[in-house]
Amino acid sequence: MLAADRAFAQAVARGDVKAVAIVLDRDAAWTTADGTTLNASQVGQGMPKAAISDEARSETKQYGYDQVGVVQVNAGKLHGLRVWVKRPAGWRLLVFQEVRSLDATPTVTLGAGRTGKNCENPCGAVPYTPRSDNERAVIAAYVGLEEAAMTGNAAAWSGYIAEEFALVSSNGDRVFDKPTRVAAIQRSTLGGVSPTKLLSARLFDFGTAVVMTSQHQPDRGDLLRITRVWVTRDGRWVETLSYQTAIRPSAATTR
Repeated sequence: MLAADRAFAQAVARGDVKAVAIVLDRDAAWTTADGTTLNASQVGQGMPKAAISDEARSETKQYGYDQVGVVQVNAGKLHGLRVWVKRPAGWRLLVFQEVRSLDATPTVTLGAGRTGKNCENPCGAVPYTPRSDNERAVIAAYVGLEEAAMTGNAAAWSGYIAEEFALVSSNGDRVFDKPTRVAAIQRSTLGGVSPTKLLSARLFDFGTAVVMTSQHQPDRGDLLRITRVWVTRDGRWVETLSYQTAIRPSAATTR
């Protein structure tokens, strides 16, 4: 996976559309920092310019989850996520997502506009019908995680979160790791990021890992496109990351 990722990053840097297109998964989604989302065919017709042009000077982290691999790139307020999946033909890029975080701490936290037991979506029924036992378990974990965040139950929230967790959002000013996010939930100062109403979702089941892409509506502001990766640990599903890109009014969402 790392070899495929290095080759991909080099191809993006030199604008080699053909080399990029070869490694895109059939279900690939490419989301730019302004929220424009393209599918594999559209990227092949005109590849967007990457927000992070020089990864050599960036902080990079890689994680392997059997048939799913994750690469995270941070360069100041710019963040990139690449989610790779193992197919019969080799590693393919399923998600390319960019996030530009805020320059300063937000004064308003955008969320679902509900608290406590009145949180219906995403804390209760959500508009997604699971297609497998793994998907059913992941949706249950997602609902439990969001309910814990909405009610300020940091201990319960922590049980749904992997130790390497990273949260990056267009509505926040920093990368949240697990301890930082737990502290924010305990203080009810969520750094501009809280649960949002789920509008639609796609789940990709790879046995011990599930990739979840979704679209959300905060109580105010722009729609969000969110990518999450869930993995099984000690008999339960935990979230390893949440990348949240605001879909700006000028963005063209085609997927």
